[in-house]
Amino acid sequence: MTDYLLDTNHASPLVTLDHPLREYVLGRFDQADTFAICTPIVTELLFGLRGLPRATRNLVEWRRLRLKFRFYATDETDAEVAAELQVSLRNKGQQLKTVDALIAAIALRYDLILLTTDKDFGAVPNLRCENWLKG
Repeated sequence: MTDYLLDTNHASPLVTLDHPLREYVLGRFDQADTFAICTPIVTELLFGLRGLPRATRNLVEWRRLRLKFRFYATDETDAEVAAELQVSLRNKGQQLKTVDALIAAIALRYDLILLTTDKDFGAVPNLRCENWLKG
């Protein structure tokens, strides 16, 4: 069993019924893997889905799928860790957006592998990342 946190770029394709990532992720549930989302990811996801031509259909599908995922809300501890990450990386000449720093803080706190295409996460110490969308 492996525990994952879906970044927005890995969560959003799941509402597309014939997307290969959807089939792969749903199949991994059968292998006892767990998948999670967190507050910043849900915010980005809903914003993105509402801007698409098939927004209503995508939102209905997301609400159906959402029940399969663990949800982690960010709290003050996560905010502090995120700020420390940003400062530490800035001191090394690297940037990490606040939303991404919060996502990294959640992944680190709960020992989750972050599924993402975002290479900025590679600079975060001890953060394990995988990209299931690379082709």
